[in-house]
Amino acid sequence: MDTVTISPKFQVVIPKEIRDSLKLAPGQKVQAIVYENRIELIPQRPMKKMRGFLKGVATDVQREDDRA
Repeated sequence: MDTVTISPKFQVVIPKEIRDSLKLAPGQKVQAIVYENRIELIPQRPMKKMRGFLKGVATDVQREDDRA
């Protein structure tokens, strides 16, 4: 686990190992979410890169009557 320091301007540097493993790029946007007692940074991805990310998800679930 890496530890980062918050600068006087409330900035943090994401460690290189994490940047590389998530393929983050300079200028890329991330969503900052407070979850329970922590901060989660979720990289925003272009829609073209999202293609196929749900492959293998079951689509044969029972639907409500008003959803044909």
